[in-house]
Amino acid sequence: MQTLDLLVEARWVLTMDGTTVHEHAAVAIDRGRIVAVGPAAQLAARYAPRERLSRPQHALLPGLVNAHTHAAMTLLRGLPIRGPLMQWLNETIWPIERRCVSAQFVRSGTRLAMAEMLRAGITCFADMYFFPEEVARLAREHHLRVVIGLPIVDARTPWAADADEHLDKAARLWDEYRGDPLILPCFAPHSPYAVRRDTFTRLRRLVDQLDAPLAMHLHETQTEVQDSVAAHGERPLSWLADEGLLRPGFVAVHMCWLTDEDIELAARSGLSVAHCPQSNQRLGSGRCPVDALRVAGVNVALGTDGAASVGALDILAEARAACLLASLGAQNPRLLAAHEALAMATIGGAQALGLADEIGTLTPGKAADLICIDLSAPACQPPGELADTIVFAAGRDAVSDVWVNGRAMLRDRQLPGFDPAELDAIGASAAALTAPGAVPAGYAA
Repeated sequence: MQTLDLLVEARWVLTMDGTTVHEHAAVAIDRGRIVAVGPAAQLAARYAPRERLSRPQHALLPGLVNAHTHAAMTLLRGLPIRGPLMQWLNETIWPIERRCVSAQFVRSGTRLAMAEMLRAGITCFADMYFFPEEVARLAREHHLRVVIGLPIVDARTPWAADADEHLDKAARLWDEYRGDPLILPCFAPHSPYAVRRDTFTRLRRLVDQLDAPLAMHLHETQTEVQDSVAAHGERPLSWLADEGLLRPGFVAVHMCWLTDEDIELAARSGLSVAHCPQSNQRLGSGRCPVDALRVAGVNVALGTDGAASVGALDILAEARAACLLASLGAQNPRLLAAHEALAMATIGGAQALGLADEIGTLTPGKAADLICIDLSAPACQPPGELADTIVFAAGRDAVSDVWVNGRAMLRDRQLPGFDPAELDAIGASAAALTAPGAVPAGYAA
């Protein structure tokens, strides 16, 4: 019998690779990689694991991928939302960020977000915020897989003074973290309205040289598109294509306001879309035409956006919302099935982030990023169609176990790598951030 690190047995195993659900199955793991997937009895006879874990009423599936978030904004979760996106940003978010965002702010908010996401079964997230080096350090400390967005804007931010300093800092971090097994750097211009066209031209030369991925908010609101037409004579997607920025490895976040021509251009370019349905609805931004994008061949992933807009960092809730919104307002709608939404939350996210060879399916040779979902609760009985039960009945509280690279990050709903008292203290100190004019101790920029 072959010795290995871990054998996890479960009532169901969803590999998310297009195969049928395995019942009474197991996943064998060694040195952080998946060795085998198959019937539990066969794998138990073949392997001698140092640890054997039985989850008889659970579903085992790949770790969930949050394809877009602003992790540190957990500290701004309690702020009210008044008005549409730009009013909310101008009147609420940006003034507080100018006052309070610092390296300490990002460390505290991101630590809180990592704990929340692990409890929700999220093993990989794509972040876009200031001080990305702090996010990378925390990812190493907590052994969590992350794509760190290297922010690019023209205006002064808490991280850099202007476009030149943003680009210089981003390039240095790219060199520092390129090739890291858990940390993938990604250039992250904020949006077409926050970055000048000449800065995009410089950025294109840089990403061409480095063969680097890109992510940005795009076609999020109708106003954004209208302003682009007024300023450039073109819709944002079109002039970004003229600049040579649309390509595989480009993640377009939101994509709510699209014409048929936009969708065709997105498909030709090979970009991916990070769909954030709950944030879009809460801010009244619009609806991403997921069905039309997928029919055209565009890969669609799921993101939560930041906790300030969405509330909870919960990809299973985003999958549920994506299903419910898919046919809203569409002509000849085709329902988005739960298993399709789960694919968007796993392999779709992995593909968007350039990690499909590493994560997203339970495939031998891939990293052992996987989760267990407990389906024993009355709300999940009878389980019926498994994907429907997971998406519409189980919820993130049903996540019982999480592994990243084979390491247990959540065990029986407990987080061994986090201090509960520290998390409570972060939440308590951040409460003062919502007070007008207040700068809590330790958070001053």
